[in-house]
Amino acid sequence: MSLIVFLRHGQALNNVQKILAGRMPGYELTQKGVEQARAAARMLRPLGISHIYCSPIERARQTAGIVAGEVSADVTPDDRLLELDMGSFTGMRYDDIEPRYGNVFEKFYHGSPDIEENGIESFADVRQRVADMADHIVRSHPEENTLLVTHMDPVKAMLANVTGLNPHSLYRLIIANASLNIFAQHQGEIYLMGLNVVDTARFNDVW
Repeated sequence: MSLIVFLRHGQALNNVQKILAGRMPGYELTQKGVEQARAAARMLRPLGISHIYCSPIERARQTAGIVAGEVSADVTPDDRLLELDMGSFTGMRYDDIEPRYGNVFEKFYHGSPDIEENGIESFADVRQRVADMADHIVRSHPEENTLLVTHMDPVKAMLANVTGLNPHSLYRLIIANASLNIFAQHQGEIYLMGLNVVDTARFNDVW
């Protein structure tokens, strides 16, 4: 058995400003996000991570770099771990979206036509690229524990692929910044082992 660990990046400026940054540059980790990444790195150290893959976006690359320094593993950027392409919503504030489009976050998981019409990557497409990434890990690192540093919805896509969570459950689920989401692979099958694993003190935070 080996582990595939999905780590959401630490808190970034877009999280604090409540902006759908998507793939826009310029949204780096906050100081709190740096501290969260360091804490996640300490939790990962006993797992013997052999390799780290990360989204090429700044906040994920920063998080991966912090972890790599702690666990002494190489980092490979991989587009399959990218944040969503937010289409015409890129750069918009959360509060400006709902009055015009309704609850687009839940619509996204349901595959509503509003999503495609606004140029947003579909959740089905996210699920496929994350499944491709997981297949790569199973083939390339069958006996190693690997880390994938990414964003909230690719983590949810992996959860949907493994557990079959329905759209409403996915909408209600928050993946915390710098949380470990742990899957085990054994004989080609993947199982969920841990969800939103963080220091218990962080459960008093607003995610």
